[in-house]
Amino acid sequence: MALPPLTTEMINSVIEQQLDLWPEARDNFFRLRETERRPMIMGDLSGAVQHNPARIRSTGAAVDAASVAARPCFLCAANRPSAQISYEWPDRWDFLVNPYPVLPVHFTIVSKSHTPQAKIPLDMAVMAESAPDLVFFFNGAHAGASAPDHMHVQAVLKSELPLVCLAETFHPEGRHGFMSSAESGLDLPFIFISAVISPDTDGMRTLAAIHNAFGTDADTGDADHGLLNAFFWTGASGLLRCIVVPRRRHRPACFSAEGNRRFLISPGAIDMAGITVTPRHEDFERLDTDTLRTIYSEVGFADCLPPPIMKHFGL
Repeated sequence: MALPPLTTEMINSVIEQQLDLWPEARDNFFRLRETERRPMIMGDLSGAVQHNPARIRSTGAAVDAASVAARPCFLCAANRPSAQISYEWPDRWDFLVNPYPVLPVHFTIVSKSHTPQAKIPLDMAVMAESAPDLVFFFNGAHAGASAPDHMHVQAVLKSELPLVCLAETFHPEGRHGFMSSAESGLDLPFIFISAVISPDTDGMRTLAAIHNAFGTDADTGDADHGLLNAFFWTGASGLLRCIVVPRRRHRPACFSAEGNRRFLISPGAIDMAGITVTPRHEDFERLDTDTLRTIYSEVGFADCLPPPIMKHFGL
């Protein structure tokens, strides 16, 4: 499946059209200018922490099965605000401006059918090849998705995510296939898998492994296709690239702690990519690198990936 290219001009036009018609979204985008942000350096990952009150809807979302079943699906077309425009760019998907952005360019791409957030959708690869300015990312059902009942991905400018820039630095495009970040010798708060996908049979096998990727539940040890985050984008030489971040847990212990031990942080893909979102200002002020490393180690794998994951990627 080939898609018409999504150029910089088209991206800007889509955002402008939507903000002209939807005051709430326009106000949230304008408030990004007032968002507080400060650097958060964790070894070789030069990230940042952002105070963004509007993201409380996502960070604090109740995602247990009972809560999800009890509310209307806010991604289904019938339940979206009338002012929200749908651009039918990929087949079978609706291309939407995210009304609660983390970054100035922020889209949500929603399946037209109400199907659960399951394995990594490989349509992301086609999207990334057709929109070279963007990185498309996926929150697994148990790894940051605020709507685990409806398949969706998101997109921002690829230049905005520190993890994407880091992967391009240590994983040369001439080395096709998978590489673990543990091979890089870098000081990182968690381990991830990087891929350079060649346009041949080997590349198809790489994509198949990405589609079937999984994390491992910290409590049961079971493999879980919903315990991961994934990113697709086009590299500088035009080859498709991907990052898979296997996860252990959805949320860290501090999310449900009491008193000053509580941090309302629920890491999704953007957080794992180096931009930690804090809806509460007290968390923004108190968060330090040691606390953030602890959060990453509780939801991801700080020391080594479990053997089944390594074997799956042939590492």
